[in-house]
Amino acid sequence: MTDPITIACVSPGLDVQRFEAVVTLPTFRRPEHLLLTLSSLRDQKTDRPFAVIVMENDAGGRAGLAAAAPLFEGGALQGLVLIAHERGNCAAYNAGWTTALERFPAMRNLLVIDDDEVAHEEWVERMCRTATELGVDLVGGPQLPRFEPDAKAGFGRHPVFTPHYHATSAVPILFSSGNVLITRRVLETMGAPFLDTAFNFVGGGDSDFYSRCREKGFSFGWCAEAPVYETVPARRTEFSWLNARSLRNGALSTMIEARRRGGPNARARRLAKSAALLAASPLRSLALGVKTRSAVIGLYHVQVALGRFFGEFGQVNEQYRRPEQN
Repeated sequence: MTDPITIACVSPGLDVQRFEAVVTLPTFRRPEHLLLTLSSLRDQKTDRPFAVIVMENDAGGRAGLAAAAPLFEGGALQGLVLIAHERGNCAAYNAGWTTALERFPAMRNLLVIDDDEVAHEEWVERMCRTATELGVDLVGGPQLPRFEPDAKAGFGRHPVFTPHYHATSAVPILFSSGNVLITRRVLETMGAPFLDTAFNFVGGGDSDFYSRCREKGFSFGWCAEAPVYETVPARRTEFSWLNARSLRNGALSTMIEARRRGGPNARARRLAKSAALLAASPLRSLALGVKTRSAVIGLYHVQVALGRFFGEFGQVNEQYRRPEQN
């Protein structure tokens, strides 16, 4: 049986005791953009020593490994590149987070960025500082869209592209793993596998993880001054992608609630909540459409409510797979 993790490349003379922070970066067939992400990490302005773990999730092609290895072997970045042999978003995160815990004993903060993002030059510093100042266990930050030149204009205010919070403060919960800090205490308490691989190809594994963290009593914060900039392909500004993503968001909320809350009356309560959200969604969508002056954006609340309601009658199937995989 193949080991689920292969360490493919390690920086020469890596002193694992130096690093209080470790950045984990999953990659899948985006070698050109991966280099942009790594460049933004190399150019960080901070006195905090941090290492980088790249998780190559294409064990066959390994284009990410080929792109990243020279930076680590040449000493431009400190850390390592591993191969996460199990395909899927959650499996890649699990491989990186497990390796960070095992290989970096001085790590106190684990940060996450994706391979279609570029970090602000003070991203590491501001995320770590915010965790300390707020005294929280997990910190999220904005993922700000950078639309490709041929993308349709006007969708920057669509809810799938806008941050959930706007000010640095303690917050009730987080929703995305694309820009997050997780303290070592959280990882050690939650234990591996951290993300449920049932969400590998439908998304939502991060939201499910945060839900479980909240149940354990962990606290959350937001750092508005630590953005990452996400490259948004033109495909994601088309109605079909926005519709699929919005329906998926609703369906996943049902799936996560169903996994967290069992019991004979749980489904009846979820159905009642879904029906109430569906009934309220036309007015919410109308208000959003008027505010943004966009009928497409305004449809979001109806789409989410429909996705949630339909999700009550079956698992998240092919219809609701992550639209970026289509």
